[in-house]
Parts: sequence; C-alpha cells; structure tokens
Amino acid sequence: MKILGIIPARYASTRFPAKALADINGKSMIQRVYEQASKSSSLKKVLVATDHELISDHVKKFGGEVVMTSDSHQSGTDRCFEALQKTEGSFDYVINIQGDEPFIQPGQIDLLAGCLAEKTELATLIKKITDTETLFNPNTPKVIFNKNKEAIYFSRQTIPYLRGIKNEEWLNYHEFYKHIGIYAYRTDILSRITLLPVSPLEKAEALEQLRWIEHGYKIKIAITEYESYGIDTLEDLQRILKQKV
Repeated sequence: MKILGIIPARYASTRFPAKALADINGKSMIQRVYEQASKSSSLKKVLVATDHELISDHVKKFGGEVVMTSDSHQSGTDRCFEALQKTEGSFDYVINIQGDEPFIQPGQIDLLAGCLAEKTELATLIKKITDTETLFNPNTPKVIFNKNKEAIYFSRQTIPYLRGIKNEEWLNYHEFYKHIGIYAYRTDILSRITLLPVSPLEKAEALEQLRWIEHGYKIKIAITEYESYGIDTLEDLQRILKQKV
C-alpha cells in the first residue's frame, strides 16, 4: 500500500499570520511537522502543500519537498487533492497531516495507516477525554462511533448527553472521545468528497467531516494514546512550549 503524506500549510491566518514559519526553538513550525512526519514508517513520500512562495522557499531550504497550490481553497482536504494531482506517482491513500502540530508523533501517523484496508474510505484518530474542561470545551470536537469503529457523528457539544447526571460527574459514567484532526483518504474517495457541496450539519457545527457523513461516506476511527497539540494562536504556542520545557 502506497501512502502519500501531505502537510497543508497556508500563509494567511486570522489569529496567527504566517504561523507555519513561526520559530520553535530554532526550527520553524512547518519544518518540525515535516521532520516528524518523515519519521513515519508508513509513508512512501511526505510533502508540504502551500499557497505562498515564502513557505515554499523555506521548505526547499531545509530540504523538504513542496507543491504550490491555490490560495482559494476552503479546507486542507481541497489543498491535499490539488497537491495529489500535481505529484508524480500512484498512491492508494493520502494522509492529511496538520501543519500546525509540530509535536505530532510518527506513531500517530502509523496508527492511522494501520487501520487502512482496501475498503476503508476515510479514517481519522480520536483520543479518550480525561478531564471535564476538555469534555465541555466547544473548541474541542467530540465523536461517537459504532461497534465497527466507524464515526456516527462529530459535535462541538458534548456527546452523548447523560440525562440525570451532573456535568462534573459525567466522566465517571461514560467514556467520551475527542477528535484528533489527522485524516486518511482513499485517493478515489478524496477526488469525490472535494466535489461535495457544504452540508447542513457541516454548516451548523463548522466541522468539515460532517459533510462526508451526511453524504453516506464511512469514517474509520483509531484510538490514540498520544496527546494532540494544535497551535491556533501565538498564546497556544507559548503555553505548549512551557509544557514541553
């Protein structure tokens, strides 16, 4: 099975402009993501998909592979598809690795790759929630899944709702899971989902993966033990660096 690892990295960011180039102890964020992804034993190739020459030039400077893509893409999924089209070779799957997670573990990528099979359309990672703050944080998407480890629904609300239980006691009565934003797409499925219109549930929750579920696609899930450290703001970076020191 040939898997292409793509790291979408757009330049514009409302809350943290040019964050892909932000310095983290002597290396840029995008370089750290690239180096971590390159340690995965599951990926045939790793590349950065960007919309800006500064990021492109920087990736080339540290020896990485990069593809220039449109600056009008609405999602990393769309950027991944364009990058796939511009990459030589044939691949069975694409794994979309977030460009703002410089501390991603190669084991997370390998775990996701390990749940891929010929019939797997889409896949992603989830992690068990262990604290009440995360459980009720609307910025942390939650997921419920069926016995086949296929996602049923993603929500910014806490799901499932526990009737008759005080919020501070929910973790004592049920296991809850948060979504880790790394995706695997079978290449033929990737070409299809980029053509789908925005769906009502996606619009309501601002979660792209709901579009795929609403249109009947199955999302396989794998449970990771590794924590996720997405960086949306400069404050996020400063806080995470304090934890890592």
